[in-house]
Amino acid sequence: MKRIAALAIACTLTLPVHAKDIAKVNGQAITQENFDQFVSLLIAQGAQDTPQLRAQVKKEMINRLVAVQAAKKAGLEKDPTVRQETELATQGILVRALMSKHLKDNPVTDETLRKEYDAIKAEQGQRQEYKLRHILVKDEAQAVALTKAIKSGKTSFEAAAKKDSIDTGSGKNGGELGWGPASNYVPEFAQAVESMKKGQLSEKPVQTQFGWHVIQVEDVRPVTFPPFDEVKPQLEEMLRQQALAQYQAELVKNAKIEESAD
Repeated sequence: MKRIAALAIACTLTLPVHAKDIAKVNGQAITQENFDQFVSLLIAQGAQDTPQLRAQVKKEMINRLVAVQAAKKAGLEKDPTVRQETELATQGILVRALMSKHLKDNPVTDETLRKEYDAIKAEQGQRQEYKLRHILVKDEAQAVALTKAIKSGKTSFEAAAKKDSIDTGSGKNGGELGWGPASNYVPEFAQAVESMKKGQLSEKPVQTQFGWHVIQVEDVRPVTFPPFDEVKPQLEEMLRQQALAQYQAELVKNAKIEESAD
């Protein structure tokens, strides 16, 4: 008897193990494999693998299958709009999977990132940033009069800004705009600033869409470039997007595309 029992156990252990279904909805199974795949997808997106998550996934899968069965019973699979949306959704999933595979097969290396960083840093090395003050008024005549008053010493730039500037934000601080590249400002203002030197007051008022500006360049310095580690994530994302755009362009270029005439 012992030999027979041992043989029975051995045979049981050698039989194929079939995946257990976690549930059945109207006779249709939800397999453990599909359940585990759903959980793995959520974990990959940042979810924590907990009993609560698994209970929610199970409930969601049951609810979905109930709804899908009802949709099929109503004949919605054959609805042209539904079929088109399904096709578009499938295409979107395939495109994302293809792009993800391309990035996995062609990762952005630290060497590539460093080269791109050095190139951008060299390109930006000549850029300047300016510490500025300005006075904004509505008409040119007032701006000219203020410029003359400041140059002659009848009033200080700070006092004139506090009294006359319609830019109340900077006006209350004596016209102070702080440090920044000229590109922070509208083109007319930026061009005037870039033509001026440290300590210089604009020779004549500058007109922009906001009114007339009297500008003073208090100081000038080279733009401080951020360290590599600080910009590495943004740089990597930029190169990844560039790589995907190039890959997609190559796919289109190498495809045989025949377009019908309009």
